[in-house]
Amino acid sequence: MSQLRSFAIATALFGVFVSLTATGVAQTSQTNRTPVLVELFTSEGCSTCPPADTLLAKLEQVQPVNGAEIIVLGEHVDYWDGQGWHDRFSSHQFTERQNEYCGRLHVDNSYTPQMIVDGTDQFVGHDAIHAINAVQHAAQTPKIKLILSQPVVDAQKVSASVSSPAPTGTKKADLYAALVDPKDTTEVHGGENGGHRLHHVAVVRSLQRVGKLKDLGAGPVSFSLNAPADAKPGEMRVVIFAQESGLGAVLGAASTNVTP
Repeated sequence: MSQLRSFAIATALFGVFVSLTATGVAQTSQTNRTPVLVELFTSEGCSTCPPADTLLAKLEQVQPVNGAEIIVLGEHVDYWDGQGWHDRFSSHQFTERQNEYCGRLHVDNSYTPQMIVDGTDQFVGHDAIHAINAVQHAAQTPKIKLILSQPVVDAQKVSASVSSPAPTGTKKADLYAALVDPKDTTEVHGGENGGHRLHHVAVVRSLQRVGKLKDLGAGPVSFSLNAPADAKPGEMRVVIFAQESGLGAVLGAASTNVTP
């Protein structure tokens, strides 16, 4: 896709969010919102990805769905790295996570940009209308309440704990913790986005399975995440979520800034 086409998509996305705000759907604050996890599989080497990165940022900033707390994750895959630009945020772990999603959601091949909402709905990552509809649908599903403690920083290590005030049920599910950069900017010097400055939000720098959902029945689950050497842990954010085993539906999620 040409950069002109990418600009046109980004402009259209902006129009969608202006429309939502004008009609009163957008919100800046609301109590008792249902958390909805939105994952974007993206790459700095993919020319169709910047509009999807823009959409992810708008979903986080505008919070355009009443009743939903949209928690976003940007997961940079590594299969674009050999095509003229190495994405400094890329990880084969995210490629494998995306591949597992595609197998479960019956998608023939992995692609970028791909957005996945609550582990159950996948679509092209710059499709704003589909994103809004998917979040609206996901927000109607009751979630397990997860509570994160205030993270503690020790050098490049960030530690916290997660708890739940109510019974978590009997579903087989895993607890995942992510350490993310709220914002990042890259000057791209090669590949399809060569010569452009790219902006990202919620870039996942570390993602780990930290336990099972049933573990919360015995009390808080503690965990630690290691930030990369180039990251600033005190400026990062921790995201926790419970997901049915085999990368199924997301049953609950929460996030907090490392520094209040």
